[in-house]
Amino acid sequence: MIRFNEEYISKVHEAIHIQDKQVLLELLQDLHPADIAGLYSSMNIDEAEFIYHILQPEVAADVLSELDEDDRKELLSHMSKEAIAQNVIRNMDTDDAVELMRDLDEHEQEEILSHIEDIEQAGDIVDLLKYDEDTAGGLMGTEMIVVNENWSMPECIKEMREQAEDIDEIYNVYVIDDDSRLVGIFPLKSMITSPSVSKVKKVMRKEPISVKTDTPIDDVANDFEKYNLIAMPVVDSIGRLVGRITVDDVMDKVREINEKDYQLASGISQDVESSDNVLLQTGARLPWLLIGMIGGLGNSVILGNFEAGLAANPVIALFIPLIGGTGGNVGIQSSAIVVQGLANGTLSLKNSGVQLLKEASVGLINASMISLLVFIYNWVRMGGNEITISVSLSLFCVVMFASIFGTIVPLTLERLKIDPAIATGPFITITNDIIGMMIYMGITMYLL
Repeated sequence: MIRFNEEYISKVHEAIHIQDKQVLLELLQDLHPADIAGLYSSMNIDEAEFIYHILQPEVAADVLSELDEDDRKELLSHMSKEAIAQNVIRNMDTDDAVELMRDLDEHEQEEILSHIEDIEQAGDIVDLLKYDEDTAGGLMGTEMIVVNENWSMPECIKEMREQAEDIDEIYNVYVIDDDSRLVGIFPLKSMITSPSVSKVKKVMRKEPISVKTDTPIDDVANDFEKYNLIAMPVVDSIGRLVGRITVDDVMDKVREINEKDYQLASGISQDVESSDNVLLQTGARLPWLLIGMIGGLGNSVILGNFEAGLAANPVIALFIPLIGGTGGNVGIQSSAIVVQGLANGTLSLKNSGVQLLKEASVGLINASMISLLVFIYNWVRMGGNEITISVSLSLFCVVMFASIFGTIVPLTLERLKIDPAIATGPFITITNDIIGMMIYMGITMYLL
């Protein structure tokens, strides 16, 4: 995306202010729709509307699909449902139209659908809205070129030309049988190299890589990465071709999922943006902060039970941050490895036992190294007293516990169909703080 300088943005604002459509179109004519969408962040709704309405309908629809969800909702709220149907949806691919419709409530969807003149397009949108948005069916579009395996080459070429008139980008030509089941992909090269072949089935590439409508987005993304795909066909439960997914749609969806997981791992319970209002951001952050507060109070209760020991040996308190911080870091590292493995498909619940053993082994090495280094430091500083031994022994136990706990939690959440990204955030840190404090104080008081 282009990074606009202040001079350019100033010219755009000036053209909008004096309502000079010609100058504004000249400023925007060489920009990609995504770049025009990028300008909206520096504008108010009136300026955004002015730009939107001077664009060609096809460009305006592309710009709308590139906008941030909140900006898109605000712009749509200033348009009639009839205008949305005839000026926006009409010029969008079905997958983009469905994404836009998902932002609206059911009543608004029905009203917009009633104004769509193309009955076939409206039917496709209704069908796609039935799929879960986090599955292949919810991500696919229906714009594609489809030929029958029994067509002759001249017939195939004629049909391809007719179908291509309504499609902006052609990635693949899909081959179906008489029952609409996907049977292959027709290489465009064959039109040149094999123009006299009697049937499409003679030159098609059989058994193409495809996904079913209920395939989770994570698995779809893994297939795109694994096989270096640009587009992939989608079939129903009995193998009939129903749509296709393109790599740009997958990238957009994966980015959304990654942003959500990152926020979960940071202790943010809702999908928020930096531009969201104070109340929305507060509501998203406060739940985990309250849980963290409860964890802190729990630690204070634990320390209160050992008040006499702390008063008699104040040096014990010096190592509380070390115990808590180390346990939290180790737990987050272990859980992050597991969450990443679950996300990219390199780890499954079937081999969770192997992963647990591996993390325990890594934890054993890390615990040994860390506790040994701390033991040497304390030995030089304080001598071989009980506190020197208790700190090192506590560190060893805490690191081992955090390694195993940080592995088990995301695996358990995955088995329960809960987003395991939760495990990489405050949940692990708070738990390790409390357990680590109990281990440290218990061992220390026992030795003293």
